[in-house]
Amino acid sequence: MSNARYGIFGGTFDPPHIAHLILAEEAYVQLRLDRVLWIVTPEPPHKRGQPLTPWPLRVRLVQAAVSDNPAFEVSLLEGERPGPHYAVETMRILRRRYPHATLVYLMGGDSLATLPSWYRPQEFVELCDEIGVLRRPYDAADLDALEAELPGLAAKVRFLETPLLDISASDIRQRVAQGRPYRYFVHPGVAQLIQSLALYQRAPVPVSEHTP
Repeated sequence: MSNARYGIFGGTFDPPHIAHLILAEEAYVQLRLDRVLWIVTPEPPHKRGQPLTPWPLRVRLVQAAVSDNPAFEVSLLEGERPGPHYAVETMRILRRRYPHATLVYLMGGDSLATLPSWYRPQEFVELCDEIGVLRRPYDAADLDALEAELPGLAAKVRFLETPLLDISASDIRQRVAQGRPYRYFVHPGVAQLIQSLALYQRAPVPVSEHTP
């Protein structure tokens, strides 16, 4: 869509859960987005060497999670190139694909606080039209200090007010492995896939063994 507002929501999503969905929906409404692109990262640099569920399976989980929301779209962009997958490179590709769109990168306050340590952070900031940030009470991002390190950042930050849900993908994986209840932590389609594919019953394969 020409002149559309796209929210860029990247992550490993291993698995996607209701907190992801709530954040994406709040961003869609509060930032007046036309679409939220869910970008499933095959090999995130900050998790290099950690065990991850193979990328194609995580894509299926995200597709199940967003299947009933026409404003959500799963992007296979990062599966089209070798890793590691840096956000700045993803934004370069999206900028070429959607030259007339407003690109709004979505992140948590913890990610904002560590943004200067990202790969080519200044270029990343310049490639984003806006940056939607989930505001949480315990986040310690100092926007003035970050602006001093990354000029132009502060003007692009848009804080999101969302319910505070203490849900993590690692806790869900542990619940599945231990036979504890988890189905209300995820979309019903995700719960069905976890069960039918017997996911998270044991340790996943190392990220180096993935075949995107």
